[in-house]
Formats: sequence, C-alpha cells, structure tokens
Amino acid sequence: MSSKKRDDAPRGSARASGVPPEVAAIRSQIRDFLDSETTDGQKIGNAKFGIYAFFDYDGEPVYVGQTYESLRQRIGRHLTNQRTDAVAMSVLDPFEVAEIEVWPMLELAGTASRDLRTKALLDAAEYTVFQMLLKKSTFGAVLNEGDIARTEIVPLPKSYRQRIIPAELYNNRKHPDVRIARRATTIANLARVISERDVSKGLRRTLVTQAQRLEKLAADRFKEIGGEIPMGDPEEL
Repeated sequence: MSSKKRDDAPRGSARASGVPPEVAAIRSQIRDFLDSETTDGQKIGNAKFGIYAFFDYDGEPVYVGQTYESLRQRIGRHLTNQRTDAVAMSVLDPFEVAEIEVWPMLELAGTASRDLRTKALLDAAEYTVFQMLLKKSTFGAVLNEGDIARTEIVPLPKSYRQRIIPAELYNNRKHPDVRIARRATTIANLARVISERDVSKGLRRTLVTQAQRLEKLAADRFKEIGGEIPMGDPEEL
C-alpha cells in the first residue's frame, strides 16, 4: 500500500485553499459565471475590456466599473482575495453583492489598453451603464466614490447577469437583520475613514447613500414585523 498521502479535496475547494466553505462556494459561483460563454463562444471573464455592475439582494445597483485588464481579474479584485480601494475604504462591501452583470466589449479585443479611442469607448459605455442603472435605483445613486465622466449615450453590447450566491446560502445572507448589521458596520467603517483623512466629496456622497440604504432597509424590516413609524403631527411642527 502506498504511503503517499492522499488528498481527495477538489481543486479550488475550501480545504485546498484554506478559506471557509461559504467563501469557497461563492468563489466557485463567481468562477462558473466568468467561465460561461458569450454568444460568440468566448468565456465571459476572459474579455479584456468591459463594463461590470454589482447588485444587492434587492436587485439594487450598488457599483459600476470598467476594466481593461479583463473582467475576470477586475471582478476578482473586488470580490475575492485581491482588495481594491473601493473595498479597502468600505465603499463597497463584497458581502452585499448578490448578482453581477457584465457587458463584455469583445469588439475591442486586440487593441491597446491605453489607446485613446479604446479609452473613449470604455468611458462612454461605462457612463451609459451608469445612467441606465441610476434610473433603476430606488435612491437614484450607486456607491461609486469617483465621478463617472459625462459622455454621450452609446449602444451597449449584450450583457450577461447571474446570481453569485449559492442557493443554500442565499436566504440567510438575504435576511434583513443580517444585512442591517452588516450595512451599519460598513457605514461606521466608512465614517471612520472620512474622519481620519482628507477625502473627496464623492466619498462623503457615498456615506449619504449608504445611510439612506440602511434607513430604508431598517424601516422596511420594522414594517415587516408590524411596526409603525411615527410621522408626527404636522400642526405641532
């Protein structure tokens, strides 16, 4: 009998990577989405250029971005083991992301990342997605701390959207009490960052948006359990 140690853990599993099983399951869902194919037969995540958007458990858009390093790498930086400024500064909480939508710009394949025309097309596509999602947002806002430059509205390529939370985790993570606690912590961390640094107006705008999102979530939860929020008597104001 061979003395060689046997490891039956699948490649990329929680045992192999050392991450908690829930985290491994979500990462697997993200990989599956990025490995799925476009109508042209190319893997979505391998598109070098594209626009991406994250949505929370209410389908509310929370973040929009562009990439010229590949959708796989950029989304991975936000949601897995590679941190971005948005995550590090508590602008974006990966725990809040339930769905991803991407717009692979396959027509730009083979062009240089810093080519001015390529950058202009990316900027225009990002602005178009941004404006489209603002109209769908309950708050008329997303959490981006940076301003997205105004451009003309342009036709977008076909998009692909998928939930990244496995079914066995979804209901627990979607529970409003869990999300309220998580969102309150994110706001506290963001407020601390603002109090300790000379920050942009955009970061303060993000704090306002996060506070509005927390207020609505808490109010909806209170109403759900039969609570009534006192409005006050207008004649006494």
